[in-house]
Amino acid sequence: MGTTAFVFAGGGSLGAVEVGMLRELVQSGVRPDFVVGSSVGALNAVHFAAVPTPEGVERLERIWRTVRRRDVFPVSPLGAMLRLLTGRGALVPHTALRRLLERYLPLARLEDAALPRHVIATDLLDGSEVRLSAGPAVDALLASTAIPGIFAPVRQAGRYLVDGGVTSNTPIATAVELGASRVIVLPTGIACALDAPPRGMVAVALHALTLLIARQLVSDVERLRDRAQILVVPPLCPLAVSSYDFSHGGELIDRAAAATARWLDQGGLRQPQAPETLRPHRHGR
Repeated sequence: MGTTAFVFAGGGSLGAVEVGMLRELVQSGVRPDFVVGSSVGALNAVHFAAVPTPEGVERLERIWRTVRRRDVFPVSPLGAMLRLLTGRGALVPHTALRRLLERYLPLARLEDAALPRHVIATDLLDGSEVRLSAGPAVDALLASTAIPGIFAPVRQAGRYLVDGGVTSNTPIATAVELGASRVIVLPTGIACALDAPPRGMVAVALHALTLLIARQLVSDVERLRDRAQILVVPPLCPLAVSSYDFSHGGELIDRAAAATARWLDQGGLRQPQAPETLRPHRHGR
Protein backbone atom coordinates (compact mmCIF):
# COMPACT_ATOMS: atom_id res chain seq x y z
CA MET A 1 0.00 0.00 0.00
CA GLY A 2 2.93 2.35 0.60
CA THR A 3 2.75 5.45 2.75
CA THR A 4 -0.63 7.10 3.32
CA ALA A 5 -1.14 10.74 4.31
CA PHE A 6 -4.32 12.49 5.34
CA VAL A 7 -4.36 16.10 4.11
CA PHE A 8 -6.76 18.49 5.84
CA ALA A 9 -7.76 21.64 3.95
CA GLY A 10 -8.68 25.05 5.36
CA GLY A 11 -12.17 26.52 5.33
CA GLY A 12 -13.27 28.22 8.55
CA SER A 13 -16.37 26.75 10.16
CA LEU A 14 -16.63 24.23 7.33
CA GLY A 15 -13.85 22.38 9.12
CA ALA A 16 -16.71 20.47 10.75
CA VAL A 17 -17.18 18.70 7.41
CA GLU A 18 -13.73 17.13 7.78
CA VAL A 19 -14.70 15.60 11.11
CA GLY A 20 -17.61 13.71 9.53
CA MET A 21 -15.30 12.48 6.77
CA LEU A 22 -12.66 11.49 9.30
CA ARG A 23 -15.15 9.54 11.40
CA GLU A 24 -16.14 7.32 8.49
CA LEU A 25 -12.59 6.82 7.25
CA VAL A 26 -11.38 5.72 10.67
CA GLN A 27 -14.39 3.48 11.29
CA SER A 28 -13.70 1.85 7.93
CA GLY A 29 -10.18 1.01 9.02
CA VAL A 30 -8.35 3.61 6.94
CA ARG A 31 -5.27 4.79 8.81
CA PRO A 32 -2.66 7.39 7.76
CA ASP A 33 1.05 7.17 8.38
CA PHE A 34 1.16 10.94 8.86
CA VAL A 35 -1.08 13.99 8.56
CA VAL A 36 -0.69 17.46 7.07
CA GLY A 37 -3.02 20.39 7.70
CA SER A 38 -3.38 24.04 6.84
CA SER A 39 -5.50 26.71 8.55
CA VAL A 40 -8.53 25.12 10.25
CA GLY A 41 -7.41 21.84 8.71
CA ALA A 42 -4.29 22.08 10.86
CA LEU A 43 -6.46 22.14 13.98
CA ASN A 44 -8.24 18.97 12.91
CA ALA A 45 -4.99 17.32 11.81
CA VAL A 46 -3.21 17.94 15.11
CA HIS A 47 -6.19 16.86 17.22
CA PHE A 48 -6.41 13.64 15.26
CA ALA A 49 -2.65 13.02 15.28
CA ALA A 50 -2.67 13.33 19.07
CA VAL A 51 -5.26 10.54 19.46
CA PRO A 52 -5.67 8.79 16.07
CA THR A 53 -8.47 6.48 17.20
CA PRO A 54 -12.28 6.41 16.97
CA GLU A 55 -12.31 7.79 20.52
CA GLY A 56 -10.08 10.67 19.47
CA VAL A 57 -12.35 11.48 16.55
CA GLU A 58 -15.36 11.36 18.86
CA ARG A 59 -13.68 13.89 21.14
CA LEU A 60 -12.98 16.19 18.20
CA GLU A 61 -16.59 15.81 17.11
CA ARG A 62 -17.86 16.92 20.52
CA ILE A 63 -15.76 20.07 20.27
CA TRP A 64 -17.11 20.95 16.81
CA ARG A 65 -20.70 20.39 17.93
CA THR A 66 -20.37 22.99 20.68
CA VAL A 67 -17.95 25.63 19.33
CA ARG A 68 -19.49 28.93 18.27
CA ARG A 69 -18.27 31.93 16.31
CA ARG A 70 -17.52 33.96 19.44
CA ASP A 71 -15.08 31.20 20.50
CA VAL A 72 -12.99 31.92 17.40
CA PHE A 73 -13.94 35.35 16.05
CA PRO A 74 -15.15 37.54 18.93
CA VAL A 75 -15.73 40.51 16.63
CA SER A 76 -17.40 43.71 17.77
CA PRO A 77 -17.65 46.72 15.44
CA LEU A 78 -16.38 49.10 18.10
CA GLY A 79 -13.52 46.82 19.13
CA ALA A 80 -12.48 46.29 15.54
CA MET A 81 -12.53 50.04 14.85
CA LEU A 82 -10.45 50.79 17.93
CA ARG A 83 -7.89 48.13 17.00
CA LEU A 84 -7.52 49.60 13.52
CA LEU A 85 -7.40 53.20 14.70
CA THR A 86 -4.76 52.43 17.31
CA GLY A 87 -2.57 50.71 14.74
CA ARG A 88 -2.82 47.19 16.10
CA GLY A 89 -3.27 45.98 12.54
CA ALA A 90 -5.81 43.19 13.05
CA LEU A 91 -9.57 43.02 13.49
CA VAL A 92 -9.64 40.10 15.91
CA PRO A 93 -7.33 39.34 18.84
CA HIS A 94 -5.91 35.81 19.21
CA THR A 95 -7.20 35.64 22.79
CA ALA A 96 -10.39 33.65 22.24
CA LEU A 97 -8.88 31.12 19.84
CA ARG A 98 -5.85 30.63 22.10
CA ARG A 99 -8.18 29.98 25.03
CA LEU A 100 -10.13 27.45 22.97
CA LEU A 101 -7.00 25.62 21.90
CA GLU A 102 -5.51 25.55 25.37
CA ARG A 103 -8.75 24.15 26.72
CA TYR A 104 -9.18 21.31 24.24
CA LEU A 105 -5.85 20.50 22.60
CA PRO A 106 -4.71 17.12 24.01
CA LEU A 107 -0.98 17.86 23.75
CA ALA A 108 1.42 20.68 24.51
CA ARG A 109 3.98 20.14 21.76
CA LEU A 110 3.55 18.90 18.22
CA GLU A 111 6.14 16.16 18.67
CA ASP A 112 4.05 14.67 21.50
CA ALA A 113 1.45 13.43 18.97
CA ALA A 114 1.05 9.71 18.27
CA LEU A 115 1.33 10.32 14.52
CA PRO A 116 3.80 12.48 12.61
CA ARG A 117 2.03 15.77 11.95
CA HIS A 118 2.90 18.80 9.86
CA VAL A 119 1.28 22.21 10.22
CA ILE A 120 1.53 24.62 7.30
CA ALA A 121 1.97 28.38 7.79
CA THR A 122 3.25 31.21 5.58
CA ASP A 123 6.19 33.55 6.10
CA LEU A 124 4.60 36.97 5.78
CA LEU A 125 7.80 38.66 4.63
CA ASP A 126 8.97 36.39 1.82
CA GLY A 127 5.80 34.40 1.07
CA SER A 128 7.43 31.01 1.56
CA GLU A 129 5.64 27.97 2.95
CA VAL A 130 6.70 27.12 6.50
CA ARG A 131 6.28 23.57 7.76
CA LEU A 132 5.93 23.26 11.53
CA SER A 133 6.44 19.71 12.80
CA ALA A 134 7.70 20.31 16.32
CA GLY A 135 7.43 22.96 19.01
CA PRO A 136 4.52 24.49 20.96
CA ALA A 137 1.30 23.20 19.41
CA VAL A 138 -0.90 26.18 20.25
CA ASP A 139 1.53 28.67 18.74
CA ALA A 140 1.82 26.59 15.56
CA LEU A 141 -1.94 26.43 15.16
CA LEU A 142 -2.38 30.14 15.83
CA ALA A 143 0.16 30.82 13.08
CA SER A 144 -1.50 28.46 10.59
CA THR A 145 -4.91 30.09 11.16
CA ALA A 146 -3.75 33.74 11.25
CA ILE A 147 -5.77 35.10 8.32
CA PRO A 148 -3.92 38.27 7.21
CA GLY A 149 -5.72 41.43 8.30
CA ILE A 150 -8.10 39.44 10.51
CA PHE A 151 -5.55 38.07 12.98
CA ALA A 152 -2.10 39.49 13.71
CA PRO A 153 0.93 37.51 12.49
CA VAL A 154 2.46 35.08 14.96
CA ARG A 155 6.18 35.56 15.54
CA GLN A 156 8.07 32.30 15.80
CA ALA A 157 11.79 31.57 15.41
CA GLY A 158 12.35 35.10 14.13
CA ARG A 159 9.70 34.83 11.40
CA TYR A 160 6.29 36.47 11.09
CA LEU A 161 3.84 33.70 10.26
CA VAL A 162 0.31 33.90 8.88
CA ASP A 163 -2.36 31.55 7.56
CA GLY A 164 -1.03 28.53 5.69
CA GLY A 165 -3.74 29.08 3.09
CA VAL A 166 -1.80 31.98 1.63
CA THR A 167 0.70 29.52 0.15
CA SER A 168 -0.88 26.08 0.50
CA ASN A 169 -4.44 25.77 1.75
CA THR A 170 -4.64 22.13 0.72
CA PRO A 171 -1.02 21.02 1.13
CA ILE A 172 -1.05 17.98 -1.16
CA ALA A 173 2.38 18.82 -2.53
CA THR A 174 3.82 18.82 0.99
CA ALA A 175 2.43 15.33 1.61
CA VAL A 176 3.97 14.07 -1.64
CA GLU A 177 7.32 15.67 -0.81
CA LEU A 178 7.24 13.93 2.56
CA GLY A 179 6.98 10.57 0.85
CA ALA A 180 3.28 9.79 0.62
CA SER A 181 2.40 7.40 -2.18
CA ARG A 182 -1.30 7.68 -1.33
CA VAL A 183 -2.82 11.02 -0.33
CA ILE A 184 -6.36 11.15 1.03
CA VAL A 185 -7.62 14.74 0.96
CA LEU A 186 -10.35 15.93 3.32
CA PRO A 187 -11.69 19.17 1.78
CA THR A 188 -14.09 21.52 3.50
CA GLY A 189 -15.83 22.35 0.22
CA ILE A 190 -17.45 25.62 -0.78
CA ALA A 191 -20.72 27.30 0.11
CA CYS A 192 -22.08 26.81 -3.40
CA ALA A 193 -25.76 27.36 -2.58
CA LEU A 194 -25.71 30.76 -0.86
CA ASP A 195 -28.31 33.16 -2.24
CA ALA A 196 -26.28 36.27 -1.30
CA PRO A 197 -22.69 37.06 -0.31
CA PRO A 198 -21.85 36.64 3.39
CA ARG A 199 -22.17 39.83 5.42
CA GLY A 200 -19.20 41.43 7.12
CA MET A 201 -15.51 41.80 6.40
CA VAL A 202 -14.42 38.60 8.14
CA ALA A 203 -17.19 36.55 6.54
CA VAL A 204 -16.35 37.77 3.04
CA ALA A 205 -12.63 37.12 3.58
CA LEU A 206 -13.30 33.58 4.74
CA HIS A 207 -15.67 32.89 1.85
CA ALA A 208 -13.10 34.11 -0.66
CA LEU A 209 -10.48 31.90 0.98
CA THR A 210 -12.66 28.80 0.59
CA LEU A 211 -13.06 29.55 -3.12
CA LEU A 212 -9.28 29.78 -3.41
CA ILE A 213 -8.91 26.48 -1.56
CA ALA A 214 -11.18 24.64 -3.99
CA ARG A 215 -9.44 26.07 -7.04
CA GLN A 216 -6.00 25.24 -5.69
CA LEU A 217 -7.06 21.73 -4.70
CA VAL A 218 -8.26 20.85 -8.20
CA SER A 219 -5.07 22.29 -9.69
CA ASP A 220 -2.85 20.33 -7.30
CA VAL A 221 -4.67 17.05 -7.93
CA GLU A 222 -4.18 17.43 -11.67
CA ARG A 223 -0.55 18.55 -11.29
CA LEU A 224 0.52 15.80 -8.88
CA ARG A 225 -1.55 12.80 -9.96
CA ASP A 226 1.46 11.19 -11.65
CA ARG A 227 3.52 11.35 -8.46
CA ALA A 228 1.05 9.77 -6.03
CA GLN A 229 -2.41 8.30 -5.82
CA ILE A 230 -4.55 11.26 -4.76
CA LEU A 231 -8.02 10.52 -3.42
CA VAL A 232 -10.35 13.40 -2.59
CA VAL A 233 -13.29 12.73 -0.31
CA PRO A 234 -16.27 14.48 -1.99
CA PRO A 235 -17.33 17.66 -0.18
CA LEU A 236 -20.93 18.46 0.61
CA CYS A 237 -22.97 19.82 -2.30
CA PRO A 238 -25.22 21.73 -2.32
CA LEU A 239 -23.99 23.65 0.71
CA ALA A 240 -25.60 26.85 1.96
CA VAL A 241 -23.55 27.40 5.15
CA SER A 242 -21.05 30.26 5.27
CA SER A 243 -17.53 29.42 6.44
CA TYR A 244 -18.08 32.12 9.09
CA ASP A 245 -21.21 30.44 10.52
CA PHE A 246 -20.32 28.07 13.37
CA SER A 247 -23.91 27.21 14.33
CA HIS A 248 -24.22 24.19 12.00
CA GLY A 249 -21.33 22.02 13.22
CA GLY A 250 -23.43 19.01 14.13
CA GLU A 251 -25.42 19.14 10.91
CA LEU A 252 -22.26 19.38 8.78
CA ILE A 253 -20.63 16.46 10.60
CA ASP A 254 -23.68 14.23 10.14
CA ARG A 255 -24.12 15.11 6.46
CA ALA A 256 -20.43 14.62 5.71
CA ALA A 257 -20.35 11.29 7.55
CA ALA A 258 -23.32 9.99 5.58
CA ALA A 259 -21.90 11.19 2.26
CA THR A 260 -18.47 9.71 3.03
CA ALA A 261 -19.97 6.36 3.99
CA ARG A 262 -21.74 6.22 0.60
CA TRP A 263 -18.53 7.19 -1.18
CA LEU A 264 -16.61 4.41 0.56
CA ASP A 265 -19.33 1.86 -0.21
CA GLN A 266 -19.16 2.86 -3.89
CA GLY A 267 -15.41 2.25 -4.05
CA GLY A 268 -14.28 5.84 -3.63
CA LEU A 269 -10.84 4.78 -2.41
CA ARG A 270 -10.22 3.24 -5.81
CA GLN A 271 -11.15 6.35 -7.83
CA PRO A 272 -8.40 9.01 -7.88
CA GLN A 273 -9.98 12.21 -9.15
CA ALA A 274 -11.02 15.69 -8.07
CA PRO A 275 -14.80 15.83 -7.50
CA GLU A 276 -16.63 18.07 -9.94
CA THR A 277 -18.27 19.79 -6.96
CA LEU A 278 -14.94 21.52 -6.26
CA ARG A 279 -14.99 23.26 -9.62
CA PRO A 280 -16.82 26.62 -9.96
CA HIS A 281 -20.59 26.12 -10.01
CA ARG A 282 -23.81 27.59 -8.61
CA HIS A 283 -27.22 26.32 -7.62
CA GLY A 284 -30.43 28.08 -8.52
CA ARG A 285 -32.68 28.93 -5.62
